[in-house]
Amino acid sequence: MATATKNTKKVRLQPLNERVVVERAASEDVTAGGIVLPDSAKDKPARGTVLAVGPGRMLDDGTRSELQVKVGDSVLFSSYAGEQFEVDDQELLLMREDDILAVLE
Repeated sequence: MATATKNTKKVRLQPLNERVVVERAASEDVTAGGIVLPDSAKDKPARGTVLAVGPGRMLDDGTRSELQVKVGDSVLFSSYAGEQFEVDDQELLLMREDDILAVLE
C-alpha cells in the first residue's frame, strides 16, 4: 500500500480491482553524449516502481484473479498509461495492470 505524509497526516492509497499505483522513474538530465537537457526537452520515462496493487479483478465465479506484479517491482509501461496525480509533491500514476508491458529483473 502506498503511503505519503502531509503535515503529519498520512495518506494511504489502496487501488481497487486490477489497478496499480506506480512511481515514475526520474528522467535523465544529461544525454549519453554529455548534453544537458532542459525540462522542456525531457521525455517522461515509461518505467517506474510499483508502490501498491489492488486485490485483483473479480471473476465470474466470485473469486479474484491474482495480479502478476507486486509491490517493489520495476516495470515498463506505455508512455500514456494511467492517470497522473500528486500526493505530497510526489508524482504518481494509477493504471490498470494491462497497461504494464513488462517487469524488469
